[in-house]
Amino acid sequence: MAEKYDVIIIGAGPNGLTAGAYLTKAGQKVLLLEKRYEVGGGLATEEVTIPGYLHNTHAMYHLMVNYAPTMQDFKIEEDYNVRFLHPELEWAMHLSGGKCLCIYRDVDKTCQSIAQFSQRDADSYRDMHRRFGELMDSFLAPATYVPPVPAITQAIQLQSTEVGRDILELSEETPEEIVNELFENDIVRTLMLYVACHWGLEYDVSGVSYLVPLLLDRATNYRLVAGGSHRLSNALLKANVANGAMVKTSVRIKRIIVEDGAAKGVELEDGTQIEAAKAVLSTIDPIQTFLGLVGEDNLTPDFVQKTKGWDWEKWSLLGLHLALEEAPKFKAAESNPEINNAFIHVLGYESTEELKKHWDAIRNGELLDSAGIMCCFPSVHDPGQAPPGRATGHITEMAPYRLKEGAEQWLKIKFKEDQADRCLATLERYAPNMTRDKVLWKYISTPADIANKFADMGEGSIKQGAYHTLQMGYLRPNEECSQNRTPIKNLYIGGASCYPGGLITFGPGYVAVNALAKDLGIEKWWPEPEIVAAARQNGML
Repeated sequence: MAEKYDVIIIGAGPNGLTAGAYLTKAGQKVLLLEKRYEVGGGLATEEVTIPGYLHNTHAMYHLMVNYAPTMQDFKIEEDYNVRFLHPELEWAMHLSGGKCLCIYRDVDKTCQSIAQFSQRDADSYRDMHRRFGELMDSFLAPATYVPPVPAITQAIQLQSTEVGRDILELSEETPEEIVNELFENDIVRTLMLYVACHWGLEYDVSGVSYLVPLLLDRATNYRLVAGGSHRLSNALLKANVANGAMVKTSVRIKRIIVEDGAAKGVELEDGTQIEAAKAVLSTIDPIQTFLGLVGEDNLTPDFVQKTKGWDWEKWSLLGLHLALEEAPKFKAAESNPEINNAFIHVLGYESTEELKKHWDAIRNGELLDSAGIMCCFPSVHDPGQAPPGRATGHITEMAPYRLKEGAEQWLKIKFKEDQADRCLATLERYAPNMTRDKVLWKYISTPADIANKFADMGEGSIKQGAYHTLQMGYLRPNEECSQNRTPIKNLYIGGASCYPGGLITFGPGYVAVNALAKDLGIEKWWPEPEIVAAARQNGML
C-alpha cells in the first residue's frame, strides 16, 4: 500500500469533517474519503432550479449551534465567516379563518399569541419555556457531547436529582401525553405536537420522549446559515485542510481491509489500497459499513443478524424547492404584518386529529390529499439566496418511503408532479399571491430521491435510522458499537446512526473523535465543553 495515513475517515459529511478537523489539528495525518462529488453531506446548497437561486437541499434548520463544541473550538463564526441568522418570529401556524398561532424568540410575544386561544396555555408555555430550558442546559445539551451509558446506569444517575427525575418521567410518556398535560386548547396542542414530532418522533410511542423537551426548547433556536448551509460544511473543510488533512471526493470504496480481526485500511473500487496506521473511522450507516465494507465473513453471525435488523424510519420527507417571482403574502398578515417574516410556516392543520391522521397515514404507506405542510422562504431572511426582487421557497410534507403502491411510485414523474401540485395548492390557500405563474421553477425531492442521493439515508431516513428505544442511547446502533468502537479492532463508527443521532448537532463526530483520542493516546488540544463540565459537577453526567 503506497499511500499511508494515521486515520482514514469514510464519509466527509458533518460528522466526518468534525472528526477530521480535531484529529488533524492534533497532529494526525488524516484522509477523508467522500463518495459524492462534494463534501458536507446534508449541508448542501445547490442551484437546482434557476441559476442565482440558492436552495438548501437537505439541512436547512440549525438548532444546536449555540451548544456544539465544534463551533467554539474552531471559532467557526469568527475565523471562517459563517453567520447564523436567527429570526425573531420562528414559527407561525396558519388557520383557515385568518388567525395565526406564533412562537417567537421573545417569550412574552409568544405568550401573547397563545393567549388569543387560552390564557392558561400562555401561562403554561411560560413555565414550560423555563422548565425545558433548565432540562436542556443541565442535561440534554451536555449529554449530546459525551458517550452514552447503559439505560439502568443512566436511570440511577438521573434519579438522584430533581431535574433528572423530571427527564425520566417525561421519557415514560408519549409526546401526545406530554403536550396534552401542558396545554388545554387544541390549536395550541396542534402546533406544539407538530414541533415535538415533525422530525420523526411517533406521537403515541413512549421511551424516547426525553427528546420532546429538547425539541420544544429548540423551537425558539432555529437558525439559518447566511449564504446557504454549504457555507458551514465549507468552513469545516477549510479547518481540515488548514491543518493538513487530505480530502478526496468522488471516491468509491470497495472494502475495509481487515487482517487478523483488525482494520488496516481501505481498498477502492479501482484496486488502490490505502493504509490506515492507527484507525479507520466510518461515518456512514451500519449496513454499508459492516455488511458492505467489512463483510459478513469478518463478523459473527449474531452481529450480522443485529446489523441486518437496523430499522430505517417509516417517516421521510417530500420536498419542493421553489424559484419564486415574489415572496408569499399570507392572509394572516392582514391582522399581523409580522407573519410574512416568520421563519417557518405550518399550513393545513386545524386540529390534533388532523395531525394524527396524517401520521397514521404515513404508517400505512398512504398519502393524504389533506396533509399539512411546512414552509420556509430563506430569501426573506437572507436576500442573497435569490436574485434581487425574487424569492426562494422550500416546502416539506411528512411522507412515507414505503407507499402501499410501492416505493417505485416516487420515481414516476407524473406522480411526483401530482404530489407537488397538491402542496402548492395548500400554500396558495393561505398565501393567495402564490399562484402557479409565480412559481418560476420547482425541484421535487421525494423520499426515494433522498435515498438515491445519500446512500446512508436508506429509505429516505434523514437521521440514518429510526428513533425508538432499541436504537437510541446506549443501543445506537447496538450495544457493541455505542461507544464508537466495533468488533473489528481499530475500526470506529461516528455517523448519525451512532449516539446521539441525526440532525446537524456534530455530536456523533465529536463523541467519536474523543473515543479515538483516548484509545490512540492522542493529546487533546481541545477543552472539555463548559456545559459538560458543569453537568458533571452537578452530578448529571
